[in-house]
Amino acid sequence: MKTIFLGTPAFAVASLEVLAASGHEVLAVFTQPDRPSGRGHALTAPPVKQSALALGLAVHQPERIRRPEAVELIAALRPEIMVVVGYGQIIPQSILDIPPRGIVNVHGSLLPRYRGAAPIQWAIANGETRTGVTTMRIDAGLDTGDMLLKAETEIGPLETAPELSARLAPMGAALLIETLAGLERGTITPTPQDPEEATYAPVLKKEDGLIDWRRPAAVIHNRARGFAPWPGAHTRFRGRGFQVTRSRPSEARLSGAPGSLHAQGRTLLACCGEGEALELIQVQPEGKRPMAAADFLNGYRVADNEQLGE
Repeated sequence: MKTIFLGTPAFAVASLEVLAASGHEVLAVFTQPDRPSGRGHALTAPPVKQSALALGLAVHQPERIRRPEAVELIAALRPEIMVVVGYGQIIPQSILDIPPRGIVNVHGSLLPRYRGAAPIQWAIANGETRTGVTTMRIDAGLDTGDMLLKAETEIGPLETAPELSARLAPMGAALLIETLAGLERGTITPTPQDPEEATYAPVLKKEDGLIDWRRPAAVIHNRARGFAPWPGAHTRFRGRGFQVTRSRPSEARLSGAPGSLHAQGRTLLACCGEGEALELIQVQPEGKRPMAAADFLNGYRVADNEQLGE
């Protein structure tokens, strides 16, 4: 089928590459504009653009996909079907009406759970043990369209959002090709979502990563791995920023105040709510690279009961 691909992040690259190799004709790729990135704030192309150029595909980067010139360009290309994977903008009705076979989306959750912009991050942050990918037909709502196919997987107890995303991306790509084939054959029956089962995964904010040491250790751990690498799990240590980049709940019981640090040999523990303990496996003091807890203890001479969060 003749298709147009809309996507931006690394998660979408596998879907684009598999689509381009599958025999479907990719008429064009639409992605977000280049943005400043890194310490030098140099303009950086999004991962999908880099992949599309390497594949020799035409790339378009409108600031707003709903603008008339973007809509007219898509209409002039006359796609039979369109594919959206993490594009980053709401697709307007003027574009929904263009492809006769509709628009297929690859979403990183088991819909109707975790609709929204950050499904992988919030699934981990909320302590889910299973997730997956869903293909759906886009409609005018926020991830509310009819579901087409699903694939499931477990979430590892220490797995971070980037690690899970790297596993879900090829799963989503394979499911996309299976979905397109099923739509061509007419063998897929779309399934409406049950709104009563819907949950949401909103755009992450800096404050989402602020650690509340009064929470249970498992809750802090899940949020730390779900919010990696941004906004991260952040607190304060000796008046400066401090990130917990790797952790795991400990069976130890501590008597200190929430956020107090306790060294047990080369193991670093932080006291959480109700005397629970979180082992800090890897940390990152402000201005430093991530370091193992043992290296942090050697370099900073942490006193017993020294406080995080102040």
